[in-house]
Amino acid sequence: MPPTRSSDSHRLTSAAVVVGVDGSEASDLAVRWAAETAARRGRRLQIVHGLGLAAARSVLGVYDLMVPAVIDTIRRQGADHVATARRLAYDIDRGLTVEIEVCEDHPAKLLIERSTTAHLVAIGATGEGGTISHLGSTLLAVVSHGHGPVVVVRDTETEHQTRCAGRVVVGVDGSEISDAAVGAAFAEASERRAQLAAVYVWSDLRYGRFAGFPNTIPDRRVAAEAQSTLVEQLVGWQEKYPDVDVVRRIYLSGPRHHLIEWSRSAQLLVVGSRGRGGFRGQLLGSTSNALVQRAYCPVMVVHSH
Repeated sequence: MPPTRSSDSHRLTSAAVVVGVDGSEASDLAVRWAAETAARRGRRLQIVHGLGLAAARSVLGVYDLMVPAVIDTIRRQGADHVATARRLAYDIDRGLTVEIEVCEDHPAKLLIERSTTAHLVAIGATGEGGTISHLGSTLLAVVSHGHGPVVVVRDTETEHQTRCAGRVVVGVDGSEISDAAVGAAFAEASERRAQLAAVYVWSDLRYGRFAGFPNTIPDRRVAAEAQSTLVEQLVGWQEKYPDVDVVRRIYLSGPRHHLIEWSRSAQLLVVGSRGRGGFRGQLLGSTSNALVQRAYCPVMVVHSH
């Protein structure tokens, strides 16, 4: 049977889709993606903005006369950001239940707290798919420390529209956190009525290290072990979600390379927060980090607490 997920509360009907906003184009895309998701699933949409006033006050503390004016401006900008985001959400579906929140907390702290009870948390990222972009501190903190599913929504099309067709793709590596990712991927594929591609890569070595080799595992014993690992990690989930059609792919090396290539046509890529090579205390693995920065579709990072 499938392992029991510690994030079952995220599946409750009362759990809302949460999206963090900051007024950027990436934020607007995340709002559209979150609104579409909430509308399809009949869930509330919570639009949140953290003002980070403690940091502003600490910087301006020696300038007492400037503090009130600056803080008032920050508050007005925050109110404008959530009001604009709410209009974008209603453009997607006028029937949505939309809640807005402007909080004095740092945006990362606010989103991490909301992630404990959210269906999922969405956050926008800059940079076109396939390019290496420096992750902002807020995004990196939320992806690393969030609870349950955190979805990084990036520009995936030239017209900056969200992608609603294609497979759901999940990266499988045999680890405990990979179990949580597989469960989330099956649930997403079922919700979206999409085919699920389960991708297992035998070696974490870079794809280029095996340049010129066939894109298969030549050792039959190793190939059999890889096949067994993939099958074992899917056991139970296929019975729980019989409506999901699953394709399996096994590669020799280069998990980043192969998953990025799959993301070109996928509507969602699902990975664990860290994989089989993660060190104790490491909150975001190198593969997950690379995919968040370079994938061509939204990336769902799943945590297992």
